[in-house]
Amino acid sequence: MTLKGIAVSPGIVIGKVFLLNIESFIIPKIAIKEEEVANEIERFKQVLKQTNEEIISIQKKLNRELGSKHSDIFNAHLLILDDPVLTEQMTDKIKKRKLTAEYLFQQVMRNYEKAFSEIDDAYFKERISDIQDVGKRIIRNLLGRKKANLANLKEEVIVVSYDLSPSDTALMGKEKVIGFATDIGGKTSHTAIMARALEIPAVVGLEKITVKAKNDDLLIIDGDKGIVIINPRRQVIEKYYKKREEDLKFNRELKKLRTLPAQTKDGYPIEITANIELPEEIDSALKEGAEGIGLYRTEYFFLNRSVLPTEEEQYQAYKFVAQKMNPHPVVIRTVDLGGDKFLSHLNIPSEMNPFMGWRAIRFCLARPDIFKIQLKAILRASRYGKLKIMYPMISSAEEFKQANRVLAEVKKELKEQNIPFDKEVEIGAMIEIPSAALTADILAKEADFFSIGTNDLIQYSLAVDRVNEKIAYLYEPNHPAILRLIKIIIEAAHKEEIWVGMCGEMCSEPVFIPLLLGLGLTKFSVSPLMLSRVKKVIRSLSLKEAKVAAKEILNLETIKEIKHFSRIRFKEAMLNFC
Repeated sequence: MTLKGIAVSPGIVIGKVFLLNIESFIIPKIAIKEEEVANEIERFKQVLKQTNEEIISIQKKLNRELGSKHSDIFNAHLLILDDPVLTEQMTDKIKKRKLTAEYLFQQVMRNYEKAFSEIDDAYFKERISDIQDVGKRIIRNLLGRKKANLANLKEEVIVVSYDLSPSDTALMGKEKVIGFATDIGGKTSHTAIMARALEIPAVVGLEKITVKAKNDDLLIIDGDKGIVIINPRRQVIEKYYKKREEDLKFNRELKKLRTLPAQTKDGYPIEITANIELPEEIDSALKEGAEGIGLYRTEYFFLNRSVLPTEEEQYQAYKFVAQKMNPHPVVIRTVDLGGDKFLSHLNIPSEMNPFMGWRAIRFCLARPDIFKIQLKAILRASRYGKLKIMYPMISSAEEFKQANRVLAEVKKELKEQNIPFDKEVEIGAMIEIPSAALTADILAKEADFFSIGTNDLIQYSLAVDRVNEKIAYLYEPNHPAILRLIKIIIEAAHKEEIWVGMCGEMCSEPVFIPLLLGLGLTKFSVSPLMLSRVKKVIRSLSLKEAKVAAKEILNLETIKEIKHFSRIRFKEAMLNFC
């Protein structure tokens, strides 16, 4: 039986199923006496303290093994435990209703879950798993129960569950848990992030995997295609073993490329940089051979916290990245809040169309108090390396000029305070809106560089919500309109002699690289894990041949024709790899 889900962590594994039962609690309604109320309140407070210590212990383990980026996932759990409203609410309920803490706490947690589920925002809906995770841990401690520990498994298994909490994933023994598959989940869930960090192949969103699979069933997980096969035939097993060996061999070859230059077969240099979200990812980028940071997403500073980051906090982070990457460049994208990334404490109103609403540069221009603090922190850090500033979601030259006026005010303030900064720092525009692409010739006269954000450019141009599974098939980078827009952007940049790069997922896809090179793209920014793959393709290509191929592709009229032609050219290039 083959099930199709969402691929969240690449790789192929074959192993036995370990069915992780869904934990449910049947808590009876038990009354307590008046004289027991004080002890019950104190028992609840002690359990909160115990749970807090458990989570801090998990954080320390993760910090040692994977760094603070992943241990910080549990900050949300600690915020729930430290919430004085929760303690006050429980104290009040125990006093008034005179029932056990576990019974009352279960009701409180249901109210929390209900409130979050009613928020029409994907980010907050995914935080329900955090609430459920910490809630179950508290109830377990109140009941004095222990949960099965995935760290103590005796043999290699593939974990199958309805869902996996962040703490379940964090405590997995990587030596024994070789993959996992779940009924629910998405690419941006904490569980998916942890799987990628642990390099465990995983597929989520399978809907009925817990019903279809049984303990000790043989399972194949294809984390590249999002496929799970239950009790496969012998021929299928042999096929996947062969594919896994090919992948391992391919990855060994890729490691050899880390120190080699990124240049085409006919000698043209190409710059390959990394996309990062947190400073801790710098080491991974450098290890994989990044020649800089082409996209530093700064909004993650602002999420999962109850107060805004200070100027000093941001300055230290930007300074760290600048020094660590020096003399390589670092493109810092100003905060891109909105869409699927919201700050609850700013009381941003919900919108019918958040991806096309009050977000990114629009949010920053409307809140110059927040924008100026970030710009000031970036400029202060600019003296320690080659920092560049990039504005997201620019729709017109006027908007770009408006952002630059705010930047000019910040520069003036720094000069008056005698605070040094790089006065020649480059300012660029992220081209991800059709209006910016179509007026790229005007924008190129104002900007020092362009970076093409294909993720949003595709969804806005084709009117396709890229996170809506019902119309996901329409999200198509091969659409002739997308290729023509990319051509317009690159040609406009070259005409005004400014550099142009790409930081969207499209330039991570090997099959698109010949086309992008042929269109004149010379700077690619991809996730650290994709750096060597992209370099391998570039070193397989002749720029002259890529230009000929791009010209032919632009004359094709259908997506099907473009896909077919691109695959042929890609296969030819890889056969010629040397």
